[in-house]
This record gives sequence, structure tokens and C-alpha cells, in this order.
Amino acid sequence: MWNPGTDGLIHRTSRMSNTIPGISHFPCAVLLAQHRIEAVFLEEIDKHSTVNILRNVEPFSIETDRSQVGLPMSHAVTVKLKQTTRGHADHTLNAIDEDPARKRKCMMGENGRVSQNTIRAKYVIGCDGAHSWTRKQLGSVMEGEQTDTLGGGNFDRSSVTPDTILQAAQRIMRPYTLEYKHRDWWTVYQVSHKAADSCIEVLPQKTDSSCNFQIGQRVGNDFSAEERIFLAGDAIHTHSPKAGQGMNVSIQGTDCGSPQKYSPNRRNSVDTYNLGWKLAMVAKGIAKPSILKTYEQERRGVAQELIAFDQEYSRLWSSRPKRDMEDQDGVSMAKFERAFIQQKLFSSGLGVRYGPSTLTATASSDSEAGGEVLGGIDIASSNQHLATKTILGQRLPSFQVINHSDARSWQVAKWLRSDGLFHILLFAGDVSQPSQMDRVRQFATEMTSRSHIIPLQPRQVPGDGSDNQSSEKPGGIAHLLTIHSAPRERVEIHDFPPLLIPYDEELGYDYNGIFVDGESYYEGHGHAYEGYGIDPAKGCVVVVRPDQHVAWIGDLDDVHELEAYFTRILVDPSDGTSS
Repeated sequence: MWNPGTDGLIHRTSRMSNTIPGISHFPCAVLLAQHRIEAVFLEEIDKHSTVNILRNVEPFSIETDRSQVGLPMSHAVTVKLKQTTRGHADHTLNAIDEDPARKRKCMMGENGRVSQNTIRAKYVIGCDGAHSWTRKQLGSVMEGEQTDTLGGGNFDRSSVTPDTILQAAQRIMRPYTLEYKHRDWWTVYQVSHKAADSCIEVLPQKTDSSCNFQIGQRVGNDFSAEERIFLAGDAIHTHSPKAGQGMNVSIQGTDCGSPQKYSPNRRNSVDTYNLGWKLAMVAKGIAKPSILKTYEQERRGVAQELIAFDQEYSRLWSSRPKRDMEDQDGVSMAKFERAFIQQKLFSSGLGVRYGPSTLTATASSDSEAGGEVLGGIDIASSNQHLATKTILGQRLPSFQVINHSDARSWQVAKWLRSDGLFHILLFAGDVSQPSQMDRVRQFATEMTSRSHIIPLQPRQVPGDGSDNQSSEKPGGIAHLLTIHSAPRERVEIHDFPPLLIPYDEELGYDYNGIFVDGESYYEGHGHAYEGYGIDPAKGCVVVVRPDQHVAWIGDLDDVHELEAYFTRILVDPSDGTSS
């Protein structure tokens, strides 16, 4: 951390780690700008799907057939699109994609230009930014604070060039110098009220302004219309670019141990990660449409927390440092460092906790069956005391474990694939004790008898997308992963019941489903049971949602309660409908 000194120069006043020790097995954070992330998305979409991304196309009509809303499989939403001649999309695409063929496909569509088109959809997600056309059609109103014009500080943003920005930065950095030889990308943000005071001194003054200093720290009053049309990202909540929260509190979350992709941009939010798997399960007829209500229930609170933090964080960045203990107006370095840590928690996703809902059980101090009714919603109960550091509603942290068969060390997060399925983690405890292994076998028997309710999906080796690594049979809604605490040499892999080491006619036994919380030959002990707060003798069962948040915790004997949790969510397979 650096602060200005009385001599007019800056001086290092403190040091701290760039990432918070212990929240991830990755040792560092990497700044990756939005245009680079988008380029990767375009490349992967082009490589692995038939989806076409169209630029210079915009909607001009959206309607919902209310007579079809109650039929989950119906295409109840009609969207009409038209070609636009505006050049912004072309400029943006030039910045993010250098592939001429793919760029032309994005701009014009597969078979040439699209003049008009009509799309009938089951669901629509509006991720169209702070000035969202979709939000306006739904009548959702943004509520909160917005800073408007600052006297004498208006400027035309369209007149700002890379040279303008460099000159402003050079003035800010005086008496130090700043130059560059290569520029990958640039943009201009509207800024917060206090930050604008500083910018006015260095940006060109204009009186014929077409774009004022302005920022809205606001949340929409409706996140969806009849759970058919949804709003996400800046379309439903806006904040400053200061904390780099947009893509991080958001679409970064693919596993709970992923590197933190810090971005200075703020286009979308974890809204889409929270919503995507729910929509997929409902659209496929796997989950009940009622789970879509949890999108607003969960994300509204997060948006409000983020905006409150953003207001404080922007104020800290825009304020001058405290000169001494008697300086009441300046910001102390200790306060700034606390905010810096909080920003890292938001960015990593570990600062988010969802409350009780259909998808997240409520904590209970006992193991009695049943649940609670909160706000008219039937919510499963859960035994938080069985895993004291595995917090219901928060993302599951990751610890090192070793494969029981080959002793290779793994992070738990590597086996929690972000594939739209739940994960059932069986912490089997000390299975070297016959009584505990009996409990594990009974758990497997109970789960097998409920395979029509909780069908399990075969797994695939992480990092290898080849088809011959997994049978990938369709129909499962959850992966099962076993982690025990017994000395590895005292238990043989085939001592475990077949459910935990399934056999495939083509691929043979699956040796990648049972792990040990033990000492690695090369990388030490991960102490996973300690990290999760689980009794190493008795263990427990943890359900993790497809978005990596902890959903339910129970005993090995609580399979009936585990079934009750899933029946609240899943469509009854014997019903024959998706209603």
C-alpha cells in the first residue's frame, strides 16, 4: 500500500497479500480484462456448440402468452428482433475477437444479415446493461441513489480518446512519469460523485455535454416477470466500477477453488450463474418451476449488500489518506485494508451467503425429521452442527484429499464439476472401524433403493473432455463423492459398497469416487475434515448445489431427510408431467 508523503512523493506504508490466504488453493489473483474473457467465450462457443452469437441485432418487441405461463414446457415468450446499423457492436467485436470468419458470423449471422426475426422461447434473460430495454418493457423500476450532474463538470464522453486518458493519468501521477508502447483495449466509465471531483481537474471541460458524470447505485424492484423473463447484471442492479465486482461477483464462479478472475468491468453478475442451472433443470423437466422464485430471493439480498459495500469502497478510494491520529477527515490505512479484504471475499464468491429457501435448508440443532415453513415456503431442515465450518448457503471451500486407489492428491473442488448437477459428498468417517463401515454400507443401500428419486450421474476425469473417460449416461441429477478419514493402508477399495465404486461394462471400475483425508507422499496433509468442521470418526453427508453453494447437511442415517430435500425440488418421475 502506498500513500503520499509530505515531500510530495509516494511511500510504501504497508504490505498485504494480493489474495486472502486460505480461501483458495490458488496462490495468486490474475487481472483479466473483460474483452479477453469474452474472446475466450466466443472461441469456446464456436468450438463446442452450434450457438450463433449475433451482433448489431436488437429486440423491438417482447410478449408473454399468459395462457401458456402455467405450462412449464411451453414456449410462452415471443421476442422480435431487428438489424441495427449502429457501429458500437462492430467496434466492440473488433476489440475482442481477431478471427475474421467468426467475427463475420457474429456480425451477420450464419446465412447473411438478419433484417427481422421472431423467436419463441421458454425463457428470456435480459443482460442488456444499465439502460436495459428489457427492464423497461417489464416495467421494473430501479430504486436507490443516483448521482447526476456536477456543476461545471460535464464533458462529452464520446470526445475522450486514449491520449486523453493517458494525459489524465500522467497528471495524476506527477511528479512521476507514465508512458506505454502497446494498448490492447480501452474504455471510459462514468464515475462516482466524489471521484468526479478529481476527474474534473484532469479531463477536458465541455459545456455542450452529452454525457454527465453519473453513477447509479440501484436495484430493480422486479427481477423477473412471471418467472419467464429474467433480468441479470447491470439490467437489475448497478454500482461503480471501483471494486471490479461485476464479472467477479458473477459469471466467474465455475468451481469454488477457481482462480479469481479479477476484472475492472461490471457487465454481469453471479446472477447468471445462480439462474442458469435452475433454468436448465426446469427447461429439461427435471426440477419444479417453483425453484425459479429463489433467483430473486437469493440475488436481491446480495445486490443490496454489494451496493452498500460499493458505496463505502468508492468513498474510501475517493478520500484522502489520514495524515495522523488526530486527522478526523482522512481514511486510515487499517480501514482501507479491511475494505480491501472484503472486496476479495466478494470477488471470490466466498462473501456471499444465501438464506433458507427451497434450495437451501435451514439450520437445525437436532437430527429430527421434517422442515420449516418460512414465508409460506416449505424448507428442509439441516444439521449445521455436523459440519461447523461448512456453512449452509455459502460456497463450499476446497481442501486437499488423496485418491484412495492411487494416492494422487486432488483438491475437492476439482471433482465438483460445474455441469448443472448437484453433488452429494459422503464424508464416510473412520471406515477402518467395522461399525462405521456398516453405517456407510447402510447409507449405500438406502440410496440405491431411492435411485429412481435421486439418480446418480457417472463422473468424468477432471481436465479431460474425451468421451472415453466416462460413460456419461444421461438421467442423473447428482454426482456422489466419498471422502473418508481412515488410514488408507487399513482399508481396501473393494471393502466399500458397489454404489461408491460403480462398475461399467465398457470402462470397468470407477476408481475416482473414493478419497482419503490423509497424508500425501509429496504434498503433505490437507486436513479436510478439520477444514470442513466434521467429526473424523462419524462423518456426515453434505449436498452442494450446482452453483457450489452448500444446500443440506445431514447424518449418514438421514437418507429419508435427504430424499425429502430433493423431493421439494425435483419433478416426481412417476407423475409423468413437469408441472
